[in-house]
Amino acid sequence: MNIVACVKQVPDTEAQIRVKPDGSGIDETGIKWVMNAYDEYGVEEALRLKEKHGGDVTIVSLGPARSLEAIRTALAMGADKGIHICDPALDGADAYVTASALAAAIKGIPFDVIFCGQRAVDDDAGQVGAMLAELLGIPQVTVVTKLEVNGASIRATKPVEGAQLLIESPLPCVITAQKGLNEPRYASLPGIMKAKKKPVDVKNAQALGVSAEAKLKVLKFVPPPARPPGKIISGDDAVAKASQLVGLLRQEAKVI
Repeated sequence: MNIVACVKQVPDTEAQIRVKPDGSGIDETGIKWVMNAYDEYGVEEALRLKEKHGGDVTIVSLGPARSLEAIRTALAMGADKGIHICDPALDGADAYVTASALAAAIKGIPFDVIFCGQRAVDDDAGQVGAMLAELLGIPQVTVVTKLEVNGASIRATKPVEGAQLLIESPLPCVITAQKGLNEPRYASLPGIMKAKKKPVDVKNAQALGVSAEAKLKVLKFVPPPARPPGKIISGDDAVAKASQLVGLLRQEAKVI
């Protein structure tokens, strides 16, 4: 079985994000970059399918030179090889350009299943997986929390409001991974050492034959407004404190 897992490098969720003074983007100074958490579920599921059915796992990522770290992390987890789409013209690519570049790279290799995270924690768009499937002309099943492969088809479970939806799809297809699909493994020290020797093919927009012209443009980044300071209700009389709390919730917070 030939399995592809798409990954994106994003800021660590614990990093303090600061917007540039001109609103053109975020200040990347001092930010720790990691593999997108939802992509980790996709990589882990790819590795589990490989262990069960055989074959190999190819990691594909679009991003600047530092994105190689995310690819190496996936290789250290157990993936076999990588494709790094690295081109300054593609920096800040929107979902359509990203999906187009990923599709162009994936078309050149055999694949039965493609995994993506259901969304990236930086832009929260949740569009690349669906666009990738459309560009490749194959089915997609999104926000998957359980997956079974049966020969030339898959059975996937995804949550819907108040229930679980079971979907069958022929292969090849795109799966977008949701939390609960699995528990991603940690890269072992031997895995980290082996990852340094695994092949990573670097491609640019020209080699893939894709345009860097975005369909969507972010006009400005604006930080969220500062939260007002909280209030502490002091005193020893529990009844009085409860009464004061109810008054604040009704008169100021207006939630009751």
